[in-house]
Amino acid sequence: MKVDIIGAGIGGLTTAIALKQKGIQVRVFEQAKSFKPIGAGIVLAINAMQVFAKLGLKEEITENGVPLTRMKITKADLAPLLDVEFAYFEEKFGETNTAIHRGVLQQILASKLEPSEIFHGHQLQSIRKLREGCEPKAFDLSFGQNRRFESDLVLGADGLNSTVRNALFSENTIRQTNQVCWRGVTEFDLPARLQTELNEAWGKGDRFGFVQIGPRKVYWYALKTFKEHVNEFSIEELPSFFADYHPVVKKIIEATPENQIHTAEISDLEPIKTWHQDQVCLIGDAAHATTPNMGQGACQAIEDAHIIADCLEKYSPEEAFAKFQALRMPKAHQVVKNSWSFGKMAHWSNPIARTFRNTMMKMAPASLNRKQSEQIFQLEQV
Repeated sequence: MKVDIIGAGIGGLTTAIALKQKGIQVRVFEQAKSFKPIGAGIVLAINAMQVFAKLGLKEEITENGVPLTRMKITKADLAPLLDVEFAYFEEKFGETNTAIHRGVLQQILASKLEPSEIFHGHQLQSIRKLREGCEPKAFDLSFGQNRRFESDLVLGADGLNSTVRNALFSENTIRQTNQVCWRGVTEFDLPARLQTELNEAWGKGDRFGFVQIGPRKVYWYALKTFKEHVNEFSIEELPSFFADYHPVVKKIIEATPENQIHTAEISDLEPIKTWHQDQVCLIGDAAHATTPNMGQGACQAIEDAHIIADCLEKYSPEEAFAKFQALRMPKAHQVVKNSWSFGKMAHWSNPIARTFRNTMMKMAPASLNRKQSEQIFQLEQV
């Protein structure tokens, strides 16, 4: 069996590693000409870290990241609304939430594959079925410049705007949130009490999150709702947008060079009913792109890698894809749904609604928050 993976993001690379460890040949096609350090961080939640532990990558990842002790949702002045300690989950699942630079994680994953297994500079132009059924080499992959490959099995790990999904699957509704996100990584000395926490502060139609990802390295993100559709907003205005926040927020923004700040609109994929057909299956954002409001986008792709590798080891391809979808779809779609709602609630601007929201968050029993987190952290079993 040989599996071709379209996309060398976190999900695609993790899937390739998981398949290789089961003796399955892989080829990974990536549109970028090389891996470049992206100016962003990532929090690998306990569910993702369980997968990396199974793949033997836990130690290297933790050595290059920062273990987190808690997650806080706060008001703009960093007064807590919700405070979730991770100690209980660490004991239950045996893993730690870990913050790491996304580029560092990508390099760690890429190093576990042979250079000959990753085809850089290959942006998929089209995918075409050659013959029906389970015949070998059932698909033609075209990457432009007369570069073509015949493929037995294809996994579309090519993100929100997946070429694989757009070519073969009818459901392709991308939803806009009307929220703009700025992200950056900067050298900054966080106060000691904040160095092992993920903090997200909520204001009036906006929010700001930050977490340490290495020695004097802070990853931050800022989101704001705008009434009109936008492509990008001026980075120069960013400090004024968050002027009413805690002073540490202003200092983090000021410490970040403008060329290290990246701007994007926030969107997701409206849940689709089918992730596979014939010898093709969607994984990660190509199947269930979510808004980043729960920090689970990459984590859910990492879970996909674990489950689909187990399925392909135990079943024929079409059976494996059906099993994978049945196991993963309920949880992934719940994450998409909850993340969408969570992001909208975080940006309420009506003062009465915000007061009600903040009061309810403070009053929420710890047992409820614990149950919701446990559902996220628990891995499915094949």
